[in-house]
Amino acid sequence: MRIAILGSADSWYVQDLREAAGGKHEIIPLAFQALRSDVGTAGPVVSCGEIDLATVDIVLVRTMTSASLEQVVFRMDTLARLELLGVPVINPAKAIEAAVDKYLTTAKLQAVGLRVPDTTTCQSVDDAMAAFEALGGDVVVKPIFGAEGRGIARLNDEAIAWRAFKLLTQMGAVIYLQPFIDHEGFDYRLLVLGDEVLGMRRSNQADWRTNVSRGAVTEPLEVGTDLAEMAHRAADAIGAPLAGVDILPGRDGEQYVLEVNAVPGWRALARTLQINVAKRMLQYLCTRA
Repeated sequence: MRIAILGSADSWYVQDLREAAGGKHEIIPLAFQALRSDVGTAGPVVSCGEIDLATVDIVLVRTMTSASLEQVVFRMDTLARLELLGVPVINPAKAIEAAVDKYLTTAKLQAVGLRVPDTTTCQSVDDAMAAFEALGGDVVVKPIFGAEGRGIARLNDEAIAWRAFKLLTQMGAVIYLQPFIDHEGFDYRLLVLGDEVLGMRRSNQADWRTNVSRGAVTEPLEVGTDLAEMAHRAADAIGAPLAGVDILPGRDGEQYVLEVNAVPGWRALARTLQINVAKRMLQYLCTRA
């Protein structure tokens, strides 16, 4: 099977998939910057460098590099066109577009009945301050676009909150606010891989953020029926058959779905569970192709 991977040829994930393939599958790393689409009398052609993507069996999106709005829109349009040509893309363009936008993800999760933190998304200091008060004066501010805990801040001082909101509006940012959820210092990261759900528990005694990139420690998680169902519902809400789902158990007894990642990593998960996640990934891609 020929698997095109939109991601750096030097990335750990591409190398992990190559090792898992063991020569049985051809792994072709490609750069988003090289995507090209031709429309003419011969019909549409989508290529990347020298590769006509109609000749591969499946495309796996492994990265979302920073780019201008025009470039991002073109790349998503091109992936959607590729799907129309009959080439499976994991994840589909629409799923990536939804997952990269925290506001849209939260709205979609709430629409299917999943518990999410109360959320206000706004564009002015006055609206943000009103939300700060309504959400209890202890909030978490997140960039709408971002991952691995970058750019997230907890604000529980009115004066500091006002200064932060003022700076964000001056930067042209959208302000995304949620109340700080009191928790026991851990959350669950679940990997949805088609029908399968793998999971680990992430704990951080030094930081309220439980991202592995911020020093959290991990341990295996036995994923029960309820958690697996929540993970599948969250992934289905954005249309992602492959997804990383973050669930936070609050001290109030609720299970909050915080985020869905349509380009999930599995390095920490593979290490924690002591399993070959890349091999399972390839098996799943074969079924989709």
